[in-house]
Amino acid sequence: MFRTLTALAVAATVLAGCGEGRKAPTTTEEDLPRVTGVLSTKSAKALFGAESVGSPQRAASFGSYSRGCVAGAASLPETGPTWQAMRLSRNRNWGHPQLIDFVQDLSRKAAALPGWNGLYVGDMSQPRGGPMNSGHASHQIGLDADIWMLPGSDLTLSRSARENISSISMQRASGAYVNSSWTRAHHELLKAAASDPRVARIFVFPGAKVQMCNDETGDRSWLRKIRPWYGHHYHFHVRLNCPAGATGCVDQTPPPAGDGCADAQAWVNNILNPPPPDPNAPPPKPKRDLVMGDLPAQCASVLAAR
Repeated sequence: MFRTLTALAVAATVLAGCGEGRKAPTTTEEDLPRVTGVLSTKSAKALFGAESVGSPQRAASFGSYSRGCVAGAASLPETGPTWQAMRLSRNRNWGHPQLIDFVQDLSRKAAALPGWNGLYVGDMSQPRGGPMNSGHASHQIGLDADIWMLPGSDLTLSRSARENISSISMQRASGAYVNSSWTRAHHELLKAAASDPRVARIFVFPGAKVQMCNDETGDRSWLRKIRPWYGHHYHFHVRLNCPAGATGCVDQTPPPAGDGCADAQAWVNNILNPPPPDPNAPPPKPKRDLVMGDLPAQCASVLAAR
């Protein structure tokens, strides 16, 4: 533990005030993996999962959505006029300030929909981002948020209630279709989210994307950002673009041109008529846990900042 803290202290000296232009005179960011070699094999999820508050640094996302961290994260207040953060024991209601603003803006739009008073907000990021001990491969740089499909009707839920209440599934036939819980309000909520220029893409189960494709009669440009993906029938996953001017943040490749409806229908067709397994396909390789050496060098500074 002493060696780890010492390495983190060195990292903090090297990158003190991350993004504010202050560096040790004889050590560069390129040297950081060398001076913090003791950290390179440390489990990143254990280190980031142990942090309870954000770092006292200027807000910045470092790395990619599935391999990075966030400096200067803010917390979404547990309860607001048009939202409640859920599963508070996880302490995952943190994100880049741009994500906090987006969630609050979307919650106000949700409150104007019939049957909704606001949003139930699921996992965002940990206080300093990074890999999580469970549940997500992404959500690491403070720009991802899960929004529950359950309409936020009661915004006075206690902490205990928020640990025990569950969202509701929208899918039928393993995700090929929506079920009777799906409403036009869900369509309009996802449309509002996808129409926000801060949003890069939204993940939802294939049947929902096809249903929205079938129902939309106006501008269809926003459908491009709605991406079919496994699961995502109890919530939809919003991913923001890297903030403007962010030099250490890596955007995902933009979605292909067009509305993506044919692609979503292909997903549905594969659910209904699965292709036969390939007998020559190699067995999947087990995923290993990320270690600090897998993350951007700045993430050591984010952990060390006090």
